[in-house]
Amino acid sequence: MPRFVRIDRSRTTVLTALTLAGLVALCGFAGAARAQAPTELVIATVNNGHMIEMQKLSKHFEDANPDIKLKWVTLEEGVLRQRVTTDIATKGGQFDVMTIGLYEAPIWGRKGWLQELKTDAAYDVDDLLPTVRSGVSVDGKLFAAPFYAESSMLMYRKDLADKAGVQLGDHPTWSQVKDLAAKIHDPKHGVYGICLRGKPGWGDNMAFITTLVNTFGGQWFDMQWKPQLESKPWKDATAFYVDLLKQYGPPGSASNSFNEILALTNAGKCGLWVDATIAASFVSDPKQSQVAAQMAFAQAPTMNTPKGANWLWSWNLAIPAGSRKVAAAQKFITWSTSKDYIQLVAKTQGWAKVPTGTRKSTYANPEFQKAARFAAAEKAAIDSASPNDPTLPKSPYVGIQFAAIPEFQAIGIAVGQQLSAALAGKTTVDAALKAGQTTAERELTKAGYYRK
Repeated sequence: MPRFVRIDRSRTTVLTALTLAGLVALCGFAGAARAQAPTELVIATVNNGHMIEMQKLSKHFEDANPDIKLKWVTLEEGVLRQRVTTDIATKGGQFDVMTIGLYEAPIWGRKGWLQELKTDAAYDVDDLLPTVRSGVSVDGKLFAAPFYAESSMLMYRKDLADKAGVQLGDHPTWSQVKDLAAKIHDPKHGVYGICLRGKPGWGDNMAFITTLVNTFGGQWFDMQWKPQLESKPWKDATAFYVDLLKQYGPPGSASNSFNEILALTNAGKCGLWVDATIAASFVSDPKQSQVAAQMAFAQAPTMNTPKGANWLWSWNLAIPAGSRKVAAAQKFITWSTSKDYIQLVAKTQGWAKVPTGTRKSTYANPEFQKAARFAAAEKAAIDSASPNDPTLPKSPYVGIQFAAIPEFQAIGIAVGQQLSAALAGKTTVDAALKAGQTTAERELTKAGYYRK
């Protein structure tokens, strides 16, 4: 006879229900795990000391915000500008937070390429220095947050000046600087009278050369947008620059940028250096500079006018308009540009290492004043910079060491290449300026500024 097996259906039903419940629970746990995966922010930044320090300290942010993970893309300045410009113009979406300059912030803000930043009372936006806040705002709306800002100043070895019997005041002239450079230039003993940027780039050699042209009484464009590169101030200023470096600068000056000159200065090889105020925190640091105790600071030299003699720049953090991670990006930017972040750097690295140039409260802090003997000169330079009135003759553009128009990058790069070639002896100053004038006229004509 066939053998029958009795099936306990009630028990099977219970087991099936339990199995299904377990599967549902597992699916729920998996879904929860997916939902709780941290938001990854890709941050594009520049490879300078303050930004590298921010990366080191960002663990504090991640610990306090476990739902956000930071991924860094650290690039050389020129490469950074190229990458972020291409990404934001093409809506590539590679970056959630971008490090951009004072040049890009207002242009991209007006184009609608950046998210407006919303800050709370704790952030204290009114604590930002007015000139810097204005530079990253459009119609009163903040489109980027300044991480650190700078002007330009004269940094020099006071021991060499004293030995030469020269006393520089707080507001030296270029004639006085040239005279001192001649007296202390001693290449046989590894000391060069003066070091200045020579590497081509609109934000490199042209940042310095433009301020020199400004103080000689020149401008990039007149009120009809006619380029002025063949004007007397341009010819006088650039000839002065080339002669000064050829006579009293280090060899290979046409290849020197900020980092190369910083290394030379820290090694005691530069008698005088006119560059970003941010360098003062490095050259006065005995851990980095062999001549830290000998360094003195003054305002950027002037010639025919003080207008536009010292530049204004800031590195800022911004969010692309098409970002899908606005809340997380906003949280990170608020943290990294806050008063609390400055306090964190002071606590971990000391007050001499904090990012400067952005907040009134930093300069009002007695501990910072004591640690940073360059502080007063730096703030005076930043406060005196006037992007809306940068030149002796009236100009149609905003910006001191640049003209805040989209076409300026191409023009500045081309002129920078020509003047670097003149410094290297590959062409003459007049020929370089003539070529630059042609390029500038072509770019502005193409863009519709005027008809030739």
